[in-house]
Amino acid sequence: MALPLLRGGYCCRLPSLFNITGHLKPDRVVLTRPNKTQLSPVGVVSSARSYCSDGPKPHQKVMVLGIPNPLIWLRTRLYYFLIRAYFDKEFRIEEFTEGAKQAFSHVSRLLSQCQFDALEGLVAQDLVGKLEEKCNLLQASHKQALLAIPDDIMYTTPSDVGIYYDDNGRKFVSILMRFWYLTSARLPDDPMEGSRIFKMALGTEGQSETKRLLTANYEFQREFTKGVAPDWTITRIEHSKLLD
Repeated sequence: MALPLLRGGYCCRLPSLFNITGHLKPDRVVLTRPNKTQLSPVGVVSSARSYCSDGPKPHQKVMVLGIPNPLIWLRTRLYYFLIRAYFDKEFRIEEFTEGAKQAFSHVSRLLSQCQFDALEGLVAQDLVGKLEEKCNLLQASHKQALLAIPDDIMYTTPSDVGIYYDDNGRKFVSILMRFWYLTSARLPDDPMEGSRIFKMALGTEGQSETKRLLTANYEFQREFTKGVAPDWTITRIEHSKLLD
C-alpha cells in the first residue's frame, strides 16, 4: 500500500536528525464528562477531541494541556516562513501535519505486524534494521500497542523543526512530530518511568472500556537539493517506552 505523498507541503511520502525540544509540552490529560465543567488551574488547552464508543453512550472529551515555550514557538514559525521562502512556497504546516498523521498510522500498523519489508521507501534504510531488532524483542501485547488507528489518534503537533546543510551543499528540512493515541492493548499497570501512559474509562458506568494514552515521536526529513525527489522519509521513531 502506497502512502499519499507530501509533495509541496501537501499529503505526500514521508526521511532524521535532532533533539526533542517541543514548543508545546502537554503533560496533563483531562477526561471530562458531559454536563460538568472542569477548570484547569494552570496551562493552556491545546486541543480537545470527543471520543465515543459504539452505541448511545455519552461523549468523553480528552484535553491535552500544556504551557507553550514562546521562544521555541516563534522559532518554529520562523522556520515555516523560511521553508516557504527558500524551499517550497506551497508548504503549509497544517497540511504537512495531516499527511504525517496518515503516515504515522500506516507505519505504526506495519511495525505492529512486523512487516519490515513494507517500510522500504517510507522509513530510512538504516533505521529499518534497528526497528526490526527492537520489535522482535517485544511481547505480543506491546507490539499491539504500537498500532495507532486514525480514530484513536487524539492529538498531533509539530514538536521541532530544523534546516540543515552538509559539507557538499545538500539541503535538508526535518520536522519532529509528536502524537498522542489511545490503545486497548494490555500493558502493565505500573509502566516504566517516563512512558506517559494514562488509563481511561470510556462509556457508561458498569460497561466501561479501558484504554491507555500513549505518545510517539516520528521525525520526517526531506532533501531539498536540486534534482532530488521531493519525498519525505521517516528517520526517527519512538513509541513511549516501547521503542526508544
